[in-house]
Amino acid sequence: MTEELTPAAEPGQQGAALASALSKVARSLEPEPDVDRTVEQIVAAAAITVPGAEQAGVSFLDSGRMRSVAPSNDLVANLDQWQHELREGPCVDAVFDAPVYLTRDLALDERWPRFSELAVGAGIRSMLSFRLFTSTRVIGALNHYSSLPDAFDSEAERIGELFAAHAAIALAGSRGLEQLQNALRTRDVIGMAKGILMQRNGVGPDRAFEILVEASQHANIKLRDAAQWLVDEASR
Repeated sequence: MTEELTPAAEPGQQGAALASALSKVARSLEPEPDVDRTVEQIVAAAAITVPGAEQAGVSFLDSGRMRSVAPSNDLVANLDQWQHELREGPCVDAVFDAPVYLTRDLALDERWPRFSELAVGAGIRSMLSFRLFTSTRVIGALNHYSSLPDAFDSEAERIGELFAAHAAIALAGSRGLEQLQNALRTRDVIGMAKGILMQRNGVGPDRAFEILVEASQHANIKLRDAAQWLVDEASR
C-alpha cells in the first residue's frame, strides 16, 4: 500500500497559517495589570512559537539601564544579567543597535567575546534577540536561547519578529495598566490620609493635604509613602 504524502504548503498557505498562529498567540497576550504576569505569558509563548527556541527571556530598558523581568529560571536570569553587566551580547545590541540579532554559534562568534565565553560555559550555543518597541518608545528585548548551534534560521527570524511585535504591544499595554493602577492606589491612600488628618486636626481637605505635603517634605519622603505611613499608623 502506497502512503499518501501531504503536499507541501504553498507560500501563500504558509503565510496564512503563520498569520493564524500568531493571531492566536496575540490573543493569549492580553495586557494584564501585572507586568510580571504578562512577561511570563510572553516567555512561555515564545519558547513554543519561535522554531529552535528552548528558552526565552525579556529584558526591560529603564532610564538607559537594562534589567531582567520575571526570568523563567536561573539560567535565563544569568544569561540576561551577564549581557546587562558586560554591556555586550545580542540582547544589548538588539536594543541599542539593530532591531534583530541572530548568532548561529556563540562558540565561534567574535562579536561578544566575554559574554560568549560565559554563555557557552553555561551550555548555550545560539541566540536570537529582538528589540521590543512601539512607535513611541523602546521597551527592551526579547531573547531566545538554544543549547544547539545553528538552532535558528530565517524562518525563526521571520516568525520571531512578528511575535516580538505582538509582545511589545502587550507589554506596552500592561505597563500602562500598571501605571494607572499605581496612580489610583496612590490617590486612594492620599485620600485616606487626608481623612485621618481632617478628623484629628479639625481641618478641611485643602489644609489636610497641605499638612501631608509639609510632613513628607520635612521627612524627605514621597507624598504617597507619607500617606501610607499615616494610614498604617492609624490602623494599628
